[in-house]
This record gives sequence, C-alpha cells and structure tokens, in this order.
Amino acid sequence: MDCTVKVSELIRKNVIVGGVVQGVGFRPFVYRLAERFGLAGIVRNTSGTVEIDVEGSQEAVEAFLIALRTDAPKAARVDSIMAVDADPTGRTGFTIAESCAQTPSSACIPADIAVCSDCVGETLASDNRRFAYPFTNCTNCGPRFTIIRRVPYDRSNTTMAAFDMCAQCESEYRNPIDRRSHAEPIACPTCGPMVWLEQDSRCTETDAITIAAKLLRDGKIMAIKGLGGFHLACDARNDEAVRELRKRKGRISKPFALMVKDLAEAEKLCEISEEHRKLLTSREKPIVLAEKKRFADVSEHVAPGTKLLGLMLPYTPLHVLLFEHSPAALVMTSGNLSEEPLAFANTAARQKLAKLADAFLMHNRDIHVPCDDSVIRPVDAGLAIMVRRARGYVPAALPMPCECECILGVGAEQKNTFCLAWDRTAVCSQHIGDLDTAETFDYYQYATGHFLSLFGRKPKILAHDLHPGYMSTQYALTRLGVELVGVQHHHAHIAACLAENGRTDRCIGLALDGTGYGLDGSVWGGEILNADLSGFERIGCLSTVRMPGGEAAIRDPRRMAAAYAHAAFGSDWIACVEHLSINFSKLELSVIERQLQTGLNSPLTSSAGRLFDAVSAAIGVCSERTYEGQPAVELEMFAEGTVGDYYNSEIKTENGCMVLDTVSIFKSAVKDRLAGTNKAIVAGRFHNSLVHLLVQACVMAREVTRLNLVALSGGVFQNALILGRLSQELTDNGFEVLVHRLLPPNDACISYGQVVVCASQYQ
Repeated sequence: MDCTVKVSELIRKNVIVGGVVQGVGFRPFVYRLAERFGLAGIVRNTSGTVEIDVEGSQEAVEAFLIALRTDAPKAARVDSIMAVDADPTGRTGFTIAESCAQTPSSACIPADIAVCSDCVGETLASDNRRFAYPFTNCTNCGPRFTIIRRVPYDRSNTTMAAFDMCAQCESEYRNPIDRRSHAEPIACPTCGPMVWLEQDSRCTETDAITIAAKLLRDGKIMAIKGLGGFHLACDARNDEAVRELRKRKGRISKPFALMVKDLAEAEKLCEISEEHRKLLTSREKPIVLAEKKRFADVSEHVAPGTKLLGLMLPYTPLHVLLFEHSPAALVMTSGNLSEEPLAFANTAARQKLAKLADAFLMHNRDIHVPCDDSVIRPVDAGLAIMVRRARGYVPAALPMPCECECILGVGAEQKNTFCLAWDRTAVCSQHIGDLDTAETFDYYQYATGHFLSLFGRKPKILAHDLHPGYMSTQYALTRLGVELVGVQHHHAHIAACLAENGRTDRCIGLALDGTGYGLDGSVWGGEILNADLSGFERIGCLSTVRMPGGEAAIRDPRRMAAAYAHAAFGSDWIACVEHLSINFSKLELSVIERQLQTGLNSPLTSSAGRLFDAVSAAIGVCSERTYEGQPAVELEMFAEGTVGDYYNSEIKTENGCMVLDTVSIFKSAVKDRLAGTNKAIVAGRFHNSLVHLLVQACVMAREVTRLNLVALSGGVFQNALILGRLSQELTDNGFEVLVHRLLPPNDACISYGQVVVCASQYQ
C-alpha cells in the first residue's frame, strides 16, 4: 500500500486494546499489521492493556482497527478497542516501545500455553541451536501466569529476569517479524535456564533428562519440576512402582493421572472421541478423563474403582524430551503429600518430597505462582465437565452481570478458589484445594495476596460463605476496614451457573452437592431453589436424615447407610444393616443408634452427596472412603441398565416446600439388593430414580413459578450419568437447561458465585 500521504490527508488515532493482549505476541502482531497497511506510529504495553499511537490514511487506519480484532493471535482475546482522534504528526515508521508501568486498571494476565508444534520441532531437530533444550518457547507457547511477578508482562517483571539474553536471543526478541519477537521467556542453551538431576546427594547436569528416563524405566519414582510445580512420576505399567508411589504418597486408591507420549498412545489405552482429541491437543492440554479400554496396558493400581483414566499429553519441551527415552505412559501426579499444597520451589521440594522420590529432575526457572494441571471430563458432543480449573485456563477473565466495586469472593472450604471482581470483570484463582490443613491455608493467603498485588486491587467488600467454621470465612472475618457480605452456599452455586452463561433472569436452581450451611442451621445439599442473581427461595429439597457423628458420617459412608436404613426401616434398621453385610462392631451400632435416636452430634442433612454415600455403602460398592467423593465415583462406575428402569417415589409438600422422598429410593435399592439383584443394576436404577424424581420436581416447580429455565450446579454434576440424563430429560420436558462450561460445578465455582451475588445485591 502506498504510504506517501500528505499530512493534511492523514488521520491519527490513540488506541487502547483491552483483553488478553500481553504475553501472546500482540505487539509484534500490531507491528506487522501496521507495516501491512503502511502506517506509522508506536505500540507499547501498559499495566494491563496495549496502547497504540497510529497514523496514516483514513482507509488504512480504519482497516487496521478492524484487523486488530479479526486477525489477532490465537492466544489473544480482544475484549475492547477504544480509539480517540489525535492531531497527525507526519511521523514515519512504526516501532515497538518499552512498556509503560501505570496503576493496573483492567489487566488480563495470559495463561500458560502448552508447547507449540514449531517449538517441538526445533527441540527435536539436531541442526537447530535449541536442539534438546527443555525450555524452548516462543510468542505462541510457554510459561506466562506461573512466572509473572507483576504487570506489565515484561521479562523484567517475571522470574526470567534472572537470565540475561544472549546476542542471538536478543536479536530474535527485537525482530518484529520473528516468531520470538517480544517472547518474554525466550531462552536458549547459551543464556537460559538449565536442568539437572539430583540423586543420593549427587548432582548431574550432563544428560540429566536421559538419566531420569532410565530411572523411570528401572521402576524408580521421580520428582520432576514442570511448568507450575513438581510432579511425582513413575512407569504406569510397572505395578510395583505404582504401588510404591501410593504407599509413599499416602494415596490409597484415588486415581492417578497419566501423561502419555502422544495421541496414538492415548488411543491404545482409552476410547478417544473427537471431543477428547480436541482437548488433548488444545493449547491448554488439560488432563482429560476417558473410558479405559478393556485390555489397556497399564497397571491396575493406577485408577482402581473406576472405568476412567485421566490422560494428558506432554505440554513442555522437557516432557517431550523425557518421552524420547522413557516409558510411553507415565503416572504424573501432583508433587505433594496427600492433602498438602503442590510443591513448586526447589528448596521446599527437596524437603517435602525427599521421602517420596528416588531422584529429582530440577531446573532453575523459578515458579512464582504454582498451578496444578486442569482436569476435564467430556460427556457428549459439545458438553464437557470442568473438574479442576487451573493450568492453561487461569487467570482468564469471567463475565460479570453488572458494574461493581472491587469484591473478593473468598470461596468455600473444599476445592477452594477465590475470585476477584471489579467493574465488569471477574478473575477466579487456580485450584487451591481443601483449606483444612495449615499448609494449604498458608498457600491460600499467599495466593490471594499475589492476586491483589498482580491486579493492583484493594477489595472494598469481602463475600464469604455463611458457615462460621470455614477457614475462608475466618479469613474474611479477620480483614479490617472492609465490608463483609455473607452468601448462602447453594445460592452461590446457582448464581455462578447463571452468570457464566450470561443470564440474569430467575430460574429453577438444582444445587446438589455434599454439604452447605443452610439458613435453618441444618446441612443442605439437595436443594431446589427459585433463584436469580440477587436472591433465592428454597422451594424443595431431598429427604432430611441424620448424620450420625457429624463429620464422621462424611468420612465413613457406612454411617450414612445406617442413617438412611434407620429412616427407611425404623426399628428394623440394625437387622437391615447386618443383612447387607455392613460391618459394624456392637459398640459402633450402639453409639450410632443412640445418635440417631437423640440427635446427639448428628445434624440433619438433605445432602445429595450423603445419599450417594449411603446407597454406595448399602449395596456393597464402597463402604470405606479413602478420598473425597469415592463412594459416589465408584457407584457411577458400577451403574448399568436401561434409562427407563427406576424405583417409584413421591414428592410431598411440607410447609410449602417440596420434599423429594429419597428415603423410599434408598429403601427400594436395599430391597432390590437383598433380593439378589446385581449391584450394577441396582446402581443404575438408583441413578435413574434420582433423575426421574428431580425432573418431576422441576415440572411441579414450573407449575407454581412459571419458570422454564433450570440451572444445574454442585459436585453431583461431575457425575456424567446424572448430568447427561437429567439435562436430556429436562430438555425433553420443554425446559431450557444451563450447565457449567467455564467453571467446575463443584465448590470451585463458589467464589465466583459469591462475587456475582454480592455485586447484584449492590446494583
């Protein structure tokens, strides 16, 4: 295009681009775009946006502004473009300027991106200067969120500041048409981070990855420092190695995730659909849950009690190089003791993982923010359950339904996240974990502090759960000088589902989970709400039963089986339990009977999670819980039979509230099992019965409320059978159904729901 234009014919625009526009090659993209349209000017990062000063002919500038959005890099997300007229200067040439640090306003921090095919090719090419280099990256891939100390996203504000670029890297970095132009983590063997192996107090730099691979082949357990923290790895086909890892980690039966060499290896182990394939090969590269093939060549100790395997593909050059020599399938589980935070710093990892790993594969690119692997479970075409949202997805912004002051949602106790919201933006943290250990709570405080600093925000309001015993609630109550707003747990669930789907209207909300503090002081968890973003009314719930022993009933599913048996069979409950071969000692039976009769330390609950526990234990699927949700997970895995095969039940009305008789479903399942019906068929009938009852409740609720919109949230909707069948049957009955697509349905969405409710109430 001819750029010879008289000054009088020029126009000039000062442009601010908002969104995910830093760390994704946006400035080099702007440079190339300006060159393409023959424009002059300058582009720079500010604290959260990209500023462009551009001038040229009106036609060229207008085309440039359109292309900023339509031609943006794949990893970028352009949320806003604001252009203001300015007086032309007649300047020539276009340049990329140094960043301008200002007070953050709408900073969108890029998520970490899995290694791209170009960088893989260079890493494996013997004639490339980055051959066998485990930290190869470019503007299209590599670490982002996990290495950022502060904004704007420049090398000097990341942990890469410790490494001065060599002349060749500097040249690539400064060249606007190079793939590594302004790639902040740019590195090579000459100037970048290095990897080494530590074993028996010896340190080896030469061939560290090759030696690590040999140790894995020999059945050893490796601690491997990756992108967002350490993994503990072993050969997934080696029974002895997998059993030893379980023993050391204290993880009795919770499934391990696997990293496999490539898609072909994944297809050897699991049934891989097109949806699985897309997720496995995406730029996020999460752990994807897939059904294990019958004769899959993998240790039976990798994922006992489930038909699923969690698979991921290599997402860093280090992983790619490891698989050049290691077994084709490796257990890759979080580098921590069970229930503790992920280890991410070298010194702390040596201390915490010394008794777990036989050797360490270390590097010196510091991780500033630890981030677990994300986990997704495809259900059917176009529908997938986000089980854990972390690496690759955080800290992508979420929509807010209205303008708001700065609000911090402190989250729940289990599967904790926190959420920071301001203006019309919300940013949810990575998976933190359960806050019931001092180590995790310390990490929670570190992570919240980093978020507030990173985004330059000071909350005016803290939104918290109503449960007074939650550590997150305690955290909120100790913050001075801020307003506190309590948000009911299940209202937060439904509000999160509405808001992430961009809805503000009222709905029938089904909130099904393990526990939540109810307005009446009981333990809720099987709730039907008439709700919008700002308020709710409880219009239905599952049967209410005792939790004998309180928290003990959550840890021991036999206790919930006893509670439901007591509700279903009255004075014959002990005989029922004994016939089901649920092993209690005489003392245990005596204590539980007293608790059920008196209510001593036995709160009432309507929890769907506890119903799953009860049925799972009663029909002989899982009577001993070694990890959260195990009885329900294994019950789903057992379920077989036809969709229309269910136990009849009824819905009663008590004090204007529907009560779904789940005690009768339990009773029918127990009778079925005692009559000799296969437990797989009983498990299938139970799932069908609960779905049928919930659909009937929604139909009844629609008749009263005239609402046709149903929102589904809560940990129970990680169950693909429940989610898939309930969604389909509600749709068949004319309902519009909303499910979570951006966030997990479990308590990880609570913090987002808290800020949404708070903002809506203050609107």
